Amino acid sequence: MVGDSISAAYGIQRDEGWVHLLAERVGGRAKVVNVSVSGETTGGGLARLPLALDVYDPDVVLIELGGNDGLRGYPVASIRENLDRMMAAVTDAGAVAVVVGMQIPPNYGPRYTTAFRDVFAEVATAWNAPLVPFLLDGAAAVEGMMQRDGLHPTAEAQPTLLENVWPILEPLLAAP
Repeated sequence: MVGDSISAAYGIQRDEGWVHLLAERVGGRAKVVNVSVSGETTGGGLARLPLALDVYDPDVVLIELGGNDGLRGYPVASIRENLDRMMAAVTDAGAVAVVVGMQIPPNYGPRYTTAFRDVFAEVATAWNAPLVPFLLDGAAAVEGMMQRDGLHPTAEAQPTLLENVWPILEPLLAAP
């Protein structure tokens, strides 16, 4: 798992985060390693990914990055390039990459928010990779599911995030 503050359990106890809940769910079937960092961008994730791949030799890598790029207004083409390079690194390492989609608030304008939302599906399609369309589906803008900043999910939202990922991830864990 390579991600940003949402997967690093920002603002809540780490053992309440969705990645920890995932590790509990998979139990002994797989080892879950979380190398997520609060504030991480696709560029930062791309820089850190090769070492993580070497150290952990994963079978599956969830890439949950891009939200901070979008919030900073980075060009969608740059986000796409970084995601493509991460997909290549994961594929070259012999692992399956899962793209975890994100959305940003509408105040960035419809053109940017649409292009940002769509880049995750475009990358997944280009790489024939599994896609979680929107990690915060069922949590974003739902009363009690987001922290005061409106960007980070509460502890109560974490099971919802896990349920957004699980249908995509479970078949990959069952594969030989």
